[in-house]
Amino acid sequence: MKTIRIGTGAGFSGDRIEPAVDLAAKGNLDYLVFECLAERTIALAQQAKMHDPNAGFDPLLERRMRAVLPICREKGVRVISNMGAANPVAAAKHTIKIARELGLSGLRVAAVQGDNVLDVLSPDAFVIDEANCTLGEFKKEVISANAYLGAGGIVDALKAGADVVLTGRAADPAMFLAPQIFEFGWQMDDWTRLGRGTLVGHLLECGGQVTGGYFADPGLKDVPDLANLGFPIAEVDEDGNAIITKLPGTGGFVNAATCKEQLLYEVHDPKRYIQPDVIADFSAVQITEVGPDRVAVSNGDGLPKTGSLKVSIGYIDSCVGEGQISYAGPGATARGQLALDILHQRIDQIGIACDEVRGELIGVNSIFKDVAASDCAPSEVRVRFVVRTRDLQTAARIGEEVESLYLNGPAGGGGVTKSTREIVAIVSGLLPEDRLVTRFEMMEA
Repeated sequence: MKTIRIGTGAGFSGDRIEPAVDLAAKGNLDYLVFECLAERTIALAQQAKMHDPNAGFDPLLERRMRAVLPICREKGVRVISNMGAANPVAAAKHTIKIARELGLSGLRVAAVQGDNVLDVLSPDAFVIDEANCTLGEFKKEVISANAYLGAGGIVDALKAGADVVLTGRAADPAMFLAPQIFEFGWQMDDWTRLGRGTLVGHLLECGGQVTGGYFADPGLKDVPDLANLGFPIAEVDEDGNAIITKLPGTGGFVNAATCKEQLLYEVHDPKRYIQPDVIADFSAVQITEVGPDRVAVSNGDGLPKTGSLKVSIGYIDSCVGEGQISYAGPGATARGQLALDILHQRIDQIGIACDEVRGELIGVNSIFKDVAASDCAPSEVRVRFVVRTRDLQTAARIGEEVESLYLNGPAGGGGVTKSTREIVAIVSGLLPEDRLVTRFEMMEA
């Protein structure tokens, strides 16, 4: 039975690059997939594209491509990634530029488009689920609308001979499902195999999470050599069953526990994991350790797709001003609490208009809010004071007030930092998939 080997080169935008280079060089791969988009990432990328039409793709695209393209070209490994973010065409052009500089003539790069649906949405008909209103009734500045595409556009690009496929907003597992559909000739209504291929993609999409990253808990779940964590490989057969493994000699491990944790990650209903191409059913999945760092995953299933695509709407929510200051030594907690009391009084006195105020002592109650400062006596605390406002100018006042604590607050404060930022938030809704057209543009070095 034919098998293919798919490796994960990244599980998020800022992921390490060295494991991807190792996989390209030593993994005997057919495909290397970089998953680099989180929920808000593409909205931030759209914001960048608004300021520069040649921007809006992943900031690490250049470093990643320079690191892996020569190796992948030499070894015949095809690359798939959503590093195109808000601008797949610009990302593809930049990749072509890199390929030419590296002497990789003939390299073919495809930019998959169609996920940007801002102009497709009807203001009167598209419903934003979280706000329970239509897009037209939504009282925020909308900056982006991107649908989660399925595997189809990537498959088409692979059929056309692309060595590198760059997408915008695609469903994470779909980037791993696409090469399985292409290599094995699966039909797009073979729900069982599509469900199994989605299972493989779900296990791989977060990179090092399935090889021990985010798993370690010293004394309870010890993971070896995390500083050299290896990224996962799936050996997939024609029926969509797979072995999850990693490169020998790399850090971390693959076992039943790491695979089970990743299987449940971000899954609301294991029987109905809704994706653009299929509703995957993980409820009867079998996970079996078959050797060191080798876990067999089988018995996934699938149901017909819904015909609707999730759309993420990016909007400007507010502005945030933040300041931090540290106190250490005897009475640190009490001094930190006094600093917070002063700051609360100050914003009332000077009349800062606030949508939300948050003051906390990191190390005491920044996570567990019901812990009273008086219940803790650490030797050091970090005061964090954050206010959500309507504009950046107002937000900047918060850091100024924290800085003023140097000479106008408790004894011994130090290490002030201050920042302001615009907050891009996300809401979502559903769009019939027949409302958009997926296409690709091919370029050659």
